[in-house]
Amino acid sequence: MSLKRVELCSPNASVTLDVVRATATILAAAALLLSSCSSPVAGPPAETSSATTAPATSAPPPAPVWQVGAKPLPLRRDGFGQILPTPPVLANRSLPTTDLLPPPAGNRFAGTVNPVPAEVLARSTWQAACPVTAGELRYLTLSFWGFDGRAHTGEMLVNASVANAVVTVFGRLFAAKFPIEEMRVTAPAELTAPPTGDGNNTTAFVCRPARGLANWSAHAYGLAIDVDPFCNPYTKDDVVLPELASAYLDRGNRRPGMITAGDSTVAAFAAIGWTWGGSWTTPTDRMHFSSTGR
Repeated sequence: MSLKRVELCSPNASVTLDVVRATATILAAAALLLSSCSSPVAGPPAETSSATTAPATSAPPPAPVWQVGAKPLPLRRDGFGQILPTPPVLANRSLPTTDLLPPPAGNRFAGTVNPVPAEVLARSTWQAACPVTAGELRYLTLSFWGFDGRAHTGEMLVNASVANAVVTVFGRLFAAKFPIEEMRVTAPAELTAPPTGDGNNTTAFVCRPARGLANWSAHAYGLAIDVDPFCNPYTKDDVVLPELASAYLDRGNRRPGMITAGDSTVAAFAAIGWTWGGSWTTPTDRMHFSSTGR
């Protein structure tokens, strides 16, 4: 780099224009030299928002397509609900199961038989006036496949004399992957609740009279089981129960959960000596299996 010559006329002489220019040039060169020898200067920090990012959360579960038991039906003179057309969402019913008990380990069938725990008895329809004592009943837990394609654990009360045989039946249904929507002990409030016509609970012991009769039902002894009632309705004259299940009177339109003559469900119950109400002429009780024939 060449620099202009600096000349001094005397100790008190003024700095010439050349000197000023030369000095400026020297300073600029020095600054350039220093900058080339130092580390690069980091740019300004990235802007950050003062707002806190919300933690990621799982999406809320989808709203159920149908809420069972939510809409009471107008009553008929006989006390049943009015028989109404099946809502389209229930015409090929496949509602998911809500787990009340832990699902079976490894999707393998498990069945247990125990005396009825006090808390289970308290939430059941049993009372002292029932035709069986609490000691004559057993509490079962049973694996089943839901319409959602998942394995679940259900519960039911049955007569002690048939408990082990019932476990065998549901083991066979599990192996066949027969779908069941719900399996729980019937609660007392359900006996007096207004009909909604959309229930589908698979259950056994219910302390009530037979439909339309004064004598006790086989259910009151723990000797009958109703399987997927909505898919297998009871009919007599103009009565259809559940009241919204008329779409399932077309038995030629085979859908999951339906029971038909000679199928694996009928065969499983027949193997323990139980009969099927779907073979009756009137009433025709397609959901119903019993050890008593009634």
